[in-house]
Amino acid sequence: MLIIPVKEGESIDKALKKFKKKFERTGTMRELRRRQSFTKPSVARRKEIIRAAYKLQMQSEQE
Repeated sequence: MLIIPVKEGESIDKALKKFKKKFERTGTMRELRRRQSFTKPSVARRKEIIRAAYKLQMQSEQE
């Protein structure tokens, strides 16, 4: 649960902006989206290997 202290006379817009920033930093939405679908460890590992090979290829093309 996020708690945002609001000072006396502070606008609601400023408090809402603080809330949104804090909410984004906690990573709640990213975690929720990640948990919506299960990815098998073997599939995740395969994706990681393919991504690493792609990065290596792009890096060697630049040099």
